[in-house]
Amino acid sequence: MGIFIWVILGSIVLVSSSVAFYFFKKLSADTRIQDVEKTVQKTLVDSTKQAQELISKAQSESQSLMSKSRHTLEEEIRTRRQSVAEVENRVLQKEKHLDAKEAKLNEKDDLLNADIEKFKSLKKKQESIIQDLLVTLEKAAGFSKEEAKQMVLSNVEKEVRQQAGKMIKDIEDQAKKVANRRAKEIVVDAIQRTAIDHVQAATTSVVQLPDDDMKGRVIGREGRNIRAFEAATGVDVIIDDTPGAVILSCFDPIRREVAKLALSKLVVDGRIHPARIEESVAKAQKELQEIIREKGEQAADEVGLQFHPKIIEYLGKLNYRTSYGQNILAHSLEAAHVAGIIAGELQVNIALAKRGALLHDIGKALDFEQEGTHTELGKEVCEKYGESPEILNCIMAHHEDEPPDTVEAIIVMIADAISSARPGARRESLETYVKRLEKLEAIAKTFEGVEKAYAIQAGREVRVIVKPDEVDDPGAYKMALDMAKKIESELDYPGEVKVSIIRETRAVGVAR
Repeated sequence: MGIFIWVILGSIVLVSSSVAFYFFKKLSADTRIQDVEKTVQKTLVDSTKQAQELISKAQSESQSLMSKSRHTLEEEIRTRRQSVAEVENRVLQKEKHLDAKEAKLNEKDDLLNADIEKFKSLKKKQESIIQDLLVTLEKAAGFSKEEAKQMVLSNVEKEVRQQAGKMIKDIEDQAKKVANRRAKEIVVDAIQRTAIDHVQAATTSVVQLPDDDMKGRVIGREGRNIRAFEAATGVDVIIDDTPGAVILSCFDPIRREVAKLALSKLVVDGRIHPARIEESVAKAQKELQEIIREKGEQAADEVGLQFHPKIIEYLGKLNYRTSYGQNILAHSLEAAHVAGIIAGELQVNIALAKRGALLHDIGKALDFEQEGTHTELGKEVCEKYGESPEILNCIMAHHEDEPPDTVEAIIVMIADAISSARPGARRESLETYVKRLEKLEAIAKTFEGVEKAYAIQAGREVRVIVKPDEVDDPGAYKMALDMAKKIESELDYPGEVKVSIIRETRAVGVAR
């Protein structure tokens, strides 16, 4: 019983303590909530005050800024109004001045119109007087105006023809005297400036042997040496009855030169066999490559210009190329010097003219290796290695594949013609030579009154015999000039062609 009571009492104590703790906790939370509410209210009040202060400050600053901006704008508007007023004033003054000028011009125009009307009336009176005089003259002379005009023109034409023939003869004689003297000066100057040796065209090279026994070594046992040499070099070795010489034949001048160097070394060494041949050919190729490079560098140094190393190599190869018997590298150098002289006289770009002239035939270094004309090949290689469009135009224009775009391109054309057409520079094939002479005689025979025509002095002169009863002396001089002009326009030829007109009257009497 007692235990039960203690249990009940303990339970009551526990319940009481729990209830007391609950009420204490609730009172504590209410107190905290009230404190937080007070703090929040205080913070809201402080924030409201700060926001109002900031708003009032911003309003005052914006009003001050607007006041300053308004003042600045007003000043600027005032200044611009003054400028506009000044401009308007100047425009008004100019308008007044122009109005005054217009009034004066109108006055002058009226005076001019009055003068024109007076002139027209005077002209009409003059024409009337002239017409009356013409009628009077026609009645007095007994023939019309047109008949008189024809008579006068006929007489004047005859006199003019005679005088023209005499003047042509006198001018030609005087021009010959001056031209001969000037031509001598030009030729001497050209020889001094551009005298260059030319290598004749050849498709064969001759290698000298110390004795005829060396021919047997070159041939080798059962011809093995000569076969090995031809296979290694790509040339034909001709061994005939010529004493102390072996002929190398090939259309490619580079291969022919390699073969010549290799065979010369083998002859000096004396040991000729297939292995030695291959070794000598390889050495000759390297040696020729070095020679080609040196030739190209010498050409570039001679004209004082810089080029890409590959173009230097192609220039060196031109030393082994010929055209109509003329060495292409020598021709290019000569053309470069002539182009430089002409450009200097004309005061244009000397370096461009010399560069274009030196490179105008560069494509001929490739025509044994690639298909195409030498102008197209030259343009392709120069474009590949950075040459300018002006140089490319010089290359294409020197054979009129393109129209010349610059004065320097025209100078290159002239220099090329001077170098290739001067006497002795090139050889001409027999067929081309004969055709040129025939064309020269055919042109001369197209003129009326020509009886016979002969091309002489290798086509440098054409002698024309005319019929004396159809062509008089003044007409002969005129025919010579006309024939020379026609030859210039229709025929291509080196140098110049002299036209000689021969008019002869023979009177034959027989005494019996």
